[in-house]
Amino acid sequence: MHNIQDDKLNNFGKLGNLAKEFLDYLEIEKGRSHKTIRNYRFYLLRIFSWLAQGEKKLSPTDITLRKIKQFRLWLNRQTDHQGKPLKKTTQNYHLIALRSFLKYLTKQDIKTLSPEKIELAKTPEREVDFLEVDDLQRLLEAPLKDNHPEIIKLRDKAILELLFSTGMRVSELCSLTREHINLKKDEFTIQGKGGKRRIVFLSNQAKYWLKLYLDKRQDMDPALFVRHDRAKSKKEKESDKKIHPLTPRSVERIIKRYSKIAGITKKVTPHTLRHSFATNLLQNGADIRSVQALLGHASITTTQIYTHITNQQLKQIHKYYHGLKKQKNNKD
Repeated sequence: MHNIQDDKLNNFGKLGNLAKEFLDYLEIEKGRSHKTIRNYRFYLLRIFSWLAQGEKKLSPTDITLRKIKQFRLWLNRQTDHQGKPLKKTTQNYHLIALRSFLKYLTKQDIKTLSPEKIELAKTPEREVDFLEVDDLQRLLEAPLKDNHPEIIKLRDKAILELLFSTGMRVSELCSLTREHINLKKDEFTIQGKGGKRRIVFLSNQAKYWLKLYLDKRQDMDPALFVRHDRAKSKKEKESDKKIHPLTPRSVERIIKRYSKIAGITKKVTPHTLRHSFATNLLQNGADIRSVQALLGHASITTTQIYTHITNQQLKQIHKYYHGLKKQKNNKD
């Protein structure tokens, strides 16, 4: 598919052509999503534009460590659409795209800057928002206390139970079809980031509410979760008979609504339930590698953001075992 941004890459000579080959490589060989490729294209265009300084003819040897340091200084002084300084994570996305591009060039035996020489900026430790047991319980019960029609109550209850049972990303949830789910089994396979497949597991609660919801459905649409509009005008009903699957944005709004009904003051998103899923496993004794597999993380480093949450267990160990008096008692 032609992309107007590729025309802009053409302006940068040999480097632009290599970047287009690299983006094709990401799509075909690495199986990266269209969103990832779009973002990489944007970051590379930004870097090339700065490197070119108006000349717009670049070669791989024009990428030098000195120039990249100057680019990083320039980038650090930029602001976002709200006028705030660019976050370190956003700045790092540019560098990650560049490093990946340089690795590709190195594999092609093209002389350029070594990707290992580009270090990412240090970022603040990522905060993980998760729900305590009481809040989680109220959120899961909230759909049944709402004034929606029964079909919507059952759908939303099934969504919440499924998210907490599996730790799925909202995009993974919205891509599910009825064929994915076999209610006679406690597990099914989903396709996550980068086309990677993994097994997720259904709790008894998730199976129960999914069955009630699917039994209530009268349409034959393959999507697992669809819109059930409460009210449509006669004209709309006649002109729009198509069933619409729920989008990630729709699910975000659904969860926001029920968090308010549950009286939860902090922001709750589908990812909050993913965090709660991981935290719950770790607090109940699951090992970090198993949680990594269940979440579908490519790197254990990503999963380790959850470990500091479980430090309460370490606190209890410290309280029980540490102290001079305990040493004295042991000697006695």
